[in-house]
Amino acid sequence: MFIDSHCHLDFPDLANEIDSVLQRMAGAKVTHALCVSVTLEDLPRLRTVTAGHRNLFTSVGVHPDYEGVREPDLEELVALADVPGVVAIGETGLDYFRVKGDTEWQRERFRVHIRAARRCGKPLIVHTRSASDDTLRILREEGAESVGGVMHCFTESWEVARGALDLGFRISFSGILTFKNAEELRSTAAKVPEHALLIETDSPYLAPVPMRGKTNEPAFVPMVAARLAEIRQTSVESIGELTSQNFFDLFKHAA
Repeated sequence: MFIDSHCHLDFPDLANEIDSVLQRMAGAKVTHALCVSVTLEDLPRLRTVTAGHRNLFTSVGVHPDYEGVREPDLEELVALADVPGVVAIGETGLDYFRVKGDTEWQRERFRVHIRAARRCGKPLIVHTRSASDDTLRILREEGAESVGGVMHCFTESWEVARGALDLGFRISFSGILTFKNAEELRSTAAKVPEHALLIETDSPYLAPVPMRGKTNEPAFVPMVAARLAEIRQTSVESIGELTSQNFFDLFKHAA
């Protein structure tokens, strides 16, 4: 049993063949997946793709890379999250790698998401890239430890992981863990406490070795689990069970 804690099944590469994607997912013993929102404009499409599938969950949020889209306010996020199947707020956070110039709008958007998560009692899905200091600072300032969440597709240092862990956040590892140049990340993955581990694909991106270069999908998440099992010197089955239990412990509305 495996759970893909972060994917984008509404993106065209996957949505256009969703039935086949779900069949392959089942064949790989991936029992559930969390399909993550990136803009409010695309939320109806996300909900259409996941409709009727009790093993697919969704989130509500606006990714920090997206400028010029509908900016959510607190009340709207809370209202949109009050729907069966919505288990989290996000994807939210900060990205100073792709977005240059004045990024105050990113920080304000991030604060709104944290406040919405606290209001509705659902955890956060956090994206951070080249912005870890501000990410952790804002999480602390806004009291994010009261709801917790996950640092998704984690690529930062052990020090950043430890700061997130201190706030009660989980750490999710993607196919990047299998990449040749990810030795420091594998070192971090060896240190994260068992209760805080999650796995994901972030599909359709970042397919793990040996599928690198192909369109990623939830059926590939056992490959991430296998690499994590090797790093932590345990079985892939135990990683599957552990990360699945951690998923339901965090995303309580998915139970």
